Amino acid sequence: MVPDVPAVGYIIWGADHAVYGPVELPVLVGWIKDERVLAESWVFVERNGCWEKAERIPELQMFFHRQTASMAGTHAVASSGELTPAALRHIKVLSCLNDAQLQEFMGMAEPFLVPAGTPVVRRGEPANAMYLVVEGTLRFSVAAEGREVGAGNINAGEFFGEISLFDQGLRSADVVAVENCLLLKISSANFERMSSEKPELVAPFLAALAKSFACRFRAESKRYRDSLCFVQASGR
Repeated sequence: MVPDVPAVGYIIWGADHAVYGPVELPVLVGWIKDERVLAESWVFVERNGCWEKAERIPELQMFFHRQTASMAGTHAVASSGELTPAALRHIKVLSCLNDAQLQEFMGMAEPFLVPAGTPVVRRGEPANAMYLVVEGTLRFSVAAEGREVGAGNINAGEFFGEISLFDQGLRSADVVAVENCLLLKISSANFERMSSEKPELVAPFLAALAKSFACRFRAESKRYRDSLCFVQASGR
């Protein structure tokens, strides 16, 4: 039962860096139950006029408490040491796959643990794999002319290095684990094999990647337009 809260709009910052909403509480609750919105997802509450993590919003807390209770004793890695399909359900580019497809997908990917403080990729080195973040947080940074010009976090449910599946060029950023992380590595060689042997599996994955690219491009275009408007306004 959804708590009796006055109608209010909520805007969600998705794992694909796209903005969803505004939606009302019943829709948001449905997304929480479907694990499209996680405890650490950022949500803009219109009545407060600010962004908060979903788990800190009073009318949503009960749903995350239920999830915690129902998942008590479960782990991303099964007792056999294999990654479970359920652990990948919150990764947006894999959310279109069912459990059987996820099981096949994991057969062509490599799960591995990264201790906190460990570099995963370095700028300028050859790129031959992309990474899905199952658990933990990483930090990326981009430098130009000896100074940092861009940085941010890569959280659970997100991914990085996807361009390497298509051009095997050089890394454009440094990525370091902020805490202990569980990653899923997809090498370009395995991706090519998957494309040849399992096209019906790769097609929805590529569609999800394309959607993510489009969302990022729109966000970057908006930031560029906003910057131009600011410069033009400042020059008047």
